Amino acid sequence: MTNATKTANAPIVEDRNAWRWGFTPQAEVWNGRLAMIGFLAATLIELFSGQGFLHFWGIL
Repeated sequence: MTNATKTANAPIVEDRNAWRWGFTPQAEVWNGRLAMIGFLAATLIELFSGQGFLHFWGIL
């Protein structure tokens, strides 16, 4: 068995944490992570300021 035969059958593993642009699974993973950070930030602003997020920024 040669080296070429071993690598020809090896599965292709993509790095799920890589920063890739476009509609890729990696981009969706990062989109979800950043959305969770934004939601947590909005929740903490409301909790500590006693105002809604839009009132805190003076939009409403």
